[in-house]
Amino acid sequence: MKFFKVILVASLFLFQLNAAQEKADIELNKALTEAKIQKKNVLLIFHASWCGWCKLMEKNMNLPETKPIFDKKFVTTYIDVQERGEKKKLENPGGQELMNKYKGENAGLPFWLILNPKGEVLADSFNSKGENLGSPATPDEVSTFMAKLEKSSKMNKEELLTIQKVFVKKDK
Repeated sequence: MKFFKVILVASLFLFQLNAAQEKADIELNKALTEAKIQKKNVLLIFHASWCGWCKLMEKNMNLPETKPIFDKKFVTTYIDVQERGEKKKLENPGGQELMNKYKGENAGLPFWLILNPKGEVLADSFNSKGENLGSPATPDEVSTFMAKLEKSSKMNKEELLTIQKVFVKKDK
């Protein structure tokens, strides 16, 4: 019986380790390695489960018309930060520190960066006023987003127009 309890405790411990999120720097390094192999840049997105704008951005990027564009141009990786209560375990350890490293500590979510395979920042989610675009929705925000995408990934006009149509928030 004692042996069974030891096995049970050990199993639960191993399960807990597997359930924990990967460290943020490991996630980023995986994405950078993949980007180097695929000759793409990395779209690094900091987000949280409670963040409506994060969910909207992810939804917009994963629609049938936009997903192939983002997949063709970027290795996209998400880092979970700023979770609360029970959801705290969803965070990638070191995620907030990584976000802070890129001057995102007061930016809000989502906060994103475009990095080359060497890890150098090509674009970030700040507009010219230093405000976080987050999930761009207004025509001005989407225009700034498109300019950053075009500069960092050489998206063509057709791809950019598709992104514009999806991201600009429609009034109901």
